Amino acid sequence: MNPIHVTAAFLVSISNLAMAVEPSNLPEMHWADESSGRPFSKDPSVIRFGGEYLMYYSLPGPSNGMGGWSVGIARSKDLVKWEKAGVVGPAQECDKKGLAAPAAWVHEGKVHLFYQTYGNGPKDAICHAWSVDGLNFTRNPENPIFAPTGAWTVGRAIDAEVFPVGGKLFLWYATRDPEMKIQMQGVASAPLGSDFGKKQWTQIGEGPIMKPELPWETKCIEAASVMKRDGKLWMFYAGGYNNEPQQIGVASSVDGISWTRLSDKPLLPNGPPGSWNSSESGHPGIFNDVDGKTYLFFQGNNDKGKTWYLSKVRIDWKDGVPVLAD
Repeated sequence: MNPIHVTAAFLVSISNLAMAVEPSNLPEMHWADESSGRPFSKDPSVIRFGGEYLMYYSLPGPSNGMGGWSVGIARSKDLVKWEKAGVVGPAQECDKKGLAAPAAWVHEGKVHLFYQTYGNGPKDAICHAWSVDGLNFTRNPENPIFAPTGAWTVGRAIDAEVFPVGGKLFLWYATRDPEMKIQMQGVASAPLGSDFGKKQWTQIGEGPIMKPELPWETKCIEAASVMKRDGKLWMFYAGGYNNEPQQIGVASSVDGISWTRLSDKPLLPNGPPGSWNSSESGHPGIFNDVDGKTYLFFQGNNDKGKTWYLSKVRIDWKDGVPVLAD
């Protein structure tokens, strides 16, 4: 091959790669908390509260290590521009190593925050706190409030998600098999009018409600995010461990326990080479706004996890099922 042609093709390739990461090629929302010393935010959960939008996310410790996780809080007026508003840090014996993966839910004028302890391996569990302003939280004195039991699980619970089903609050969580290799989804419930303390939760079933089955899910299903539309529950979930790549799929249910996948392909895959989310599009956070529009928040990066940014896409509903609007 002519060396001049090889050089030209190489230059075109480099030019295309550069264009893919220019600001003009970034999504409308491309945000990260840089207080750890690098752009790094994961696991978004968005609500509308007090006339503004609040986003809760996982925030690591200083850049010289991965320990000391906390939950960051950002606020916005338009779901595009965000500014940091607070932090929920370790405050109890159970979360002294850190806390992460928040799920925010508004109920009777309060923000309820469900989150996981961090850094305890198979002993990580789900905790609960509440707030009247969305920024300052009171911890449940019974934390951690839930971890699964049975021969099917190692006993770990992470990536909490809550949504009311009937007169109960359902809690979906990710756990692993006893060998700590396969990540699966389980579910528990508590009376909707309870204090959501440890004694209120009942594990549903003696096995996972979903486990990885499709090639793109590899050995992991986690990070359930649930909403209701037209009498059905819709679960947006992450398939694959971080940067395998992790991608986002959808399943539906009428009872919150038995789920049917919408497709054998992810709804939101990772981006093409050179894009801001080429390493993954993961950990969904579904949000229904007051105007009826649906947005899917998610995390992504293009450097195998050295940085993490948060973004969103709008979801349309066609023939009763969710599709990407953009």
